[in-house]
Amino acid sequence: MPSSPAPEAADARGDAPVPFTADDYRARMARAAASAADAGLAGVIVAPGPDLVYLTGYQPTAITERLTALVIAPGRDPVLVVPTLEAPDAERAAGAAALTLRDWTDGKDPYAVTAPLLDADGRFGVSDNAWAMHLLGLQQALPGTTYVSLTEALPMLRGVKDAHELARIAAAGAAADRAYGEILGVRFAGRRETDVAADLAALLLRFGHSQVDFTVVGSGPNGANPHHEAGDRVIERGDMVVLDFGGLKHGYGSDTTRTVHVGPPTDEERRIHELVREAQQAGFEAVRPGVACQDVDRAARKVITDAGYGEYFIHRTGHGIGVTTHEPPYMIEGEELPIVPGMCFSIEPGVYLPGRFGVRIEDIVTATEDGAGHRFNNTPHAMAIVE
Repeated sequence: MPSSPAPEAADARGDAPVPFTADDYRARMARAAASAADAGLAGVIVAPGPDLVYLTGYQPTAITERLTALVIAPGRDPVLVVPTLEAPDAERAAGAAALTLRDWTDGKDPYAVTAPLLDADGRFGVSDNAWAMHLLGLQQALPGTTYVSLTEALPMLRGVKDAHELARIAAAGAAADRAYGEILGVRFAGRRETDVAADLAALLLRFGHSQVDFTVVGSGPNGANPHHEAGDRVIERGDMVVLDFGGLKHGYGSDTTRTVHVGPPTDEERRIHELVREAQQAGFEAVRPGVACQDVDRAARKVITDAGYGEYFIHRTGHGIGVTTHEPPYMIEGEELPIVPGMCFSIEPGVYLPGRFGVRIEDIVTATEDGAGHRFNNTPHAMAIVE
């Protein structure tokens, strides 16, 4: 199993990442085929999106209504089915990933090209983002086939990261930390939430992100909505402000949350912020190989519940992260999947007082082979005072 990179890994300094190779993609597709067999599937059908990028490195220039599908089946070579007009780009990716390419032209039936690759009576895992029209087309061509979502059938398809993936997540986390350090120096009071959100987005891009997925700025009562969209509310002195932001750098995600205060906080605000900090630390200390994902949630939630604020912690404690900013595994009650080295996920407890304010603190962490957790976010958890 992979272990976490040291915090001073070269990639965390912003250097270009180590490229993924044909061997990397072959190994991923082989693991997908083996996992499919273990799950009782005849194979997997992968549509354009994060699964396809992860398995092959291929991302069509535009996702259209034309069928594109990677078919992986145990005991067979992987095959990528693409529209002929996209074949030149696909050929380069197919060569890099060492897989077979089959194309189809407009006016022809793409399902007639795909059907021979499938067991006519098989059960297949399908990417969650596959188009319904394509799934229905395959069902019509092969009435004996059945399908299940990949998240349900193979939730850990992308869950365990290798050393190169961990280095990319480390670089994304370091970039998000730099963005947070810079945002503390901007003016909050008298500006709209959208202004601060735009500052955060610009900082993520400045520090190497290619994509900004979200910039939550929840000031005052808006902070009690965990997924508040930054709006036109003018931030006031005396506001608690939840800052939750992230995106992709080198193709891998960042996601961090800190809660700041505009001017001096009240004793109650300090107390609740400290409560959330203690809960986040308890969740982190619960991370070790073999522990169930739900135990991380339990550890963080117990701190908040014991303090009398359990009803105000209204979401799961964490989610996985990788080529997307949200993916399995999930740190939530009922998730008995054991943590293994190389899993990467958030720990982000919160307390949300309706109509008043909210507090959330979030780091991305991984489990390591030595039995400890490792943080990819290292900015202070203490409440920062901004102006």
